[in-house]
Amino acid sequence: MASQKIRFQLAIPSEKFMSYYQGNAQNVVVTSIENKTIQFPASAIRQFLSHEGIYGLFEIQFDENNKLIDIIRID
Repeated sequence: MASQKIRFQLAIPSEKFMSYYQGNAQNVVVTSIENKTIQFPASAIRQFLSHEGIYGLFEIQFDENNKLIDIIRID
Protein backbone atom coordinates (compact mmCIF):
# COMPACT_ATOMS: atom_id res chain seq x y z
CA MET A 1 0.00 0.00 0.00
CA ALA A 2 1.37 3.41 -0.96
CA SER A 3 1.63 6.43 1.27
CA GLN A 4 -1.25 8.86 1.35
CA LYS A 5 -1.27 12.63 1.11
CA ILE A 6 -3.95 14.79 2.67
CA ARG A 7 -4.41 18.54 2.26
CA PHE A 8 -5.70 20.85 4.96
CA GLN A 9 -5.89 24.54 5.84
CA LEU A 10 -4.38 25.98 9.00
CA ALA A 11 -5.10 29.31 10.66
CA ILE A 12 -3.47 29.32 14.09
CA PRO A 13 -2.60 32.74 15.56
CA SER A 14 0.76 32.86 17.33
CA GLU A 15 -0.91 33.34 20.74
CA LYS A 16 -2.88 30.11 20.31
CA PHE A 17 0.16 28.19 19.06
CA MET A 18 2.00 29.08 22.28
CA SER A 19 0.03 26.33 24.07
CA TYR A 20 1.46 23.85 21.55
CA TYR A 21 4.91 25.37 21.72
CA GLN A 22 5.00 25.28 25.52
CA GLY A 23 3.91 21.65 25.54
CA ASN A 24 0.46 22.23 27.01
CA ALA A 25 -1.06 20.71 23.88
CA GLN A 26 0.75 17.84 22.20
CA ASN A 27 -1.31 17.26 19.05
CA VAL A 28 -3.02 19.29 16.35
CA VAL A 29 -6.38 18.05 15.09
CA VAL A 30 -7.59 19.37 11.73
CA THR A 31 -10.25 18.59 9.16
CA SER A 32 -8.87 17.99 5.70
CA ILE A 33 -10.20 19.41 2.46
CA GLU A 34 -11.71 15.93 1.90
CA ASN A 35 -13.49 16.30 5.27
CA LYS A 36 -11.31 13.74 7.07
CA THR A 37 -10.20 14.39 10.64
CA ILE A 38 -6.46 13.97 11.11
CA GLN A 39 -4.22 14.34 14.12
CA PHE A 40 -0.47 14.88 14.22
CA PRO A 41 2.18 16.11 16.68
CA ALA A 42 2.32 19.88 17.07
CA SER A 43 6.10 19.66 16.74
CA ALA A 44 5.63 18.73 13.06
CA ILE A 45 4.49 22.27 12.19
CA ARG A 46 6.78 24.38 14.39
CA GLN A 47 8.98 25.07 11.39
CA PHE A 48 6.13 27.07 9.81
CA LEU A 49 5.58 29.37 12.80
CA SER A 50 5.98 33.09 12.11
CA HIS A 51 5.26 36.11 14.33
CA GLU A 52 1.69 36.05 13.05
CA GLY A 53 1.17 32.31 13.62
CA ILE A 54 0.74 29.46 11.15
CA TYR A 55 -1.48 30.05 8.14
CA GLY A 56 -1.88 28.42 4.75
CA LEU A 57 -2.64 25.30 2.80
CA PHE A 58 -0.59 22.27 3.81
CA GLU A 59 -0.13 18.70 2.68
CA ILE A 60 0.67 15.92 5.11
CA GLN A 61 2.05 12.57 4.02
CA PHE A 62 1.58 9.32 5.95
CA ASP A 63 3.00 5.89 5.25
CA GLU A 64 0.91 2.71 5.03
CA ASN A 65 1.01 2.42 8.85
CA ASN A 66 -0.29 6.00 9.27
CA LYS A 67 3.13 7.18 10.44
CA LEU A 68 3.87 10.81 9.62
CA ILE A 69 6.41 11.17 6.81
CA ASP A 70 6.33 14.90 6.05
CA ILE A 71 4.31 18.11 6.08
CA ILE A 72 4.81 20.79 3.44
CA ARG A 73 3.23 24.19 2.90
CA ILE A 74 1.59 24.45 -0.49
CA ASP A 75 0.30 28.02 -0.28
